[in-house]
Amino acid sequence: MAIKDWHEDNRPREKLLNHGPEHLTDAEILAIFLRTGTKDQSALELARSLITHFGSIAELLAAPKQSVLACHGIGPSKYAQLLASLEMGKRYLSSELKTGNNLNRSQVVKDYITTQLRRETKEVFAVLCLDNGLNLLDFKVLFVGGFTSCSVCIKQVLRHGLQQGASQLIVAHNHPNQNATPSAADIHLTETLKQACQAIDLSLIDHIIVGRNDTLSFAESGTAPF
Repeated sequence: MAIKDWHEDNRPREKLLNHGPEHLTDAEILAIFLRTGTKDQSALELARSLITHFGSIAELLAAPKQSVLACHGIGPSKYAQLLASLEMGKRYLSSELKTGNNLNRSQVVKDYITTQLRRETKEVFAVLCLDNGLNLLDFKVLFVGGFTSCSVCIKQVLRHGLQQGASQLIVAHNHPNQNATPSAADIHLTETLKQACQAIDLSLIDHIIVGRNDTLSFAESGTAPF
């Protein structure tokens, strides 16, 4: 049965409008972006099959283009819709952070960084530059490494922060194929960078790691040196 023939309370779009997006499952949200299904599947059934295949919406959006296009029912148009939904989320979170107040909410910062780094297939290291009012001045990936490591030059991090007129920094990197648990090297780098920032009157306020399926904030979890 096509979604249009379902009872109104069960249709994803009408359910969202009547009850709010928080009442929808991941598959129902995805179905709204897909809009249509296939000859043999409704949009909701297609959404469920995609989530089952990739493991989650996050894994789907982070998957390589050819892997997604190889799925039955997904052509260039639907793939473009998925990328557009991801980019909309990135731009929304970016605009939220530029107001400053939201940088006091660790979940918003983690969501923003996660959307920026989750699709990276190699390990990268990024820096968020902030002013005294916690307004986002700049976000930039400074270093790109391999599949399991990334070399970081602390002098270059400091130089970039000063060039942007920052007074506070948040750094972030990803673990493309692992969880977000910090390694001993991650902790050592953070301790060294925090000390270097203090020496030139910069404040390192967090280090965030984006894992394959999770995200960790050093400051929120109380990981050394925070």
